[in-house]
Amino acid sequence: MLDTPTTSPAGGEPETQLYTITAGGFSATCDAFASDPEQNQLWFCSMVGAQTSLKAIWAALLNSPPSPAFLIKGAVDELHEGGYERCQIPETSIGTWKTKIARLPQAGAWHAMVFTQMAELSFERDAFLLLTPDASEAPALHLRFLNQRTELPIHRSWADWLWQQGLESESIRPLKSEGLHAWYCHHDPHGLESELSAAVRYGALRLPRQLNGAAA
Repeated sequence: MLDTPTTSPAGGEPETQLYTITAGGFSATCDAFASDPEQNQLWFCSMVGAQTSLKAIWAALLNSPPSPAFLIKGAVDELHEGGYERCQIPETSIGTWKTKIARLPQAGAWHAMVFTQMAELSFERDAFLLLTPDASEAPALHLRFLNQRTELPIHRSWADWLWQQGLESESIRPLKSEGLHAWYCHHDPHGLESELSAAVRYGALRLPRQLNGAAA
């Protein structure tokens, strides 16, 4: 499972902030998710609970049209800390979703991940999703996704520049997340070519002697 440790109030061992996800009349503990609250969109969900509940929730999420879900701060059967958001999977991602489920013998429960193929490197769309437990890995991961989607030779040394440009132009948008870090990215092939050409021309990027776009 994916989780990002946070420091406990007492300053002891790190702990993960848990949420409850509800959909289709069922609830489960959500240990990781990525969402866009402004557009009421859910991009990734990792949840733990009874097998029946998990199947019912993902059936509701992947229904056509998708049924709404609610993310509530606090774990199932615990006092909620308040705050919830309504969400459903984005229309543009319909037909790209997968579910992986496994039993957790020691916990006597099941774990399920519901995710879109837009988060997979080999799934070639102009729009893609970056998911990583370590935010420092995001620029390099973003570069790998770009290299998969363009014939342009993009060198690994350009990763930080491309990342910053993407954030400034909002072609990279941070998502609200727990248990991992997430960004929604949109790749414009023609725009990328123009940006790189201008950056090399004006010296913002240096052209290495041996440019190898396949190595990221």
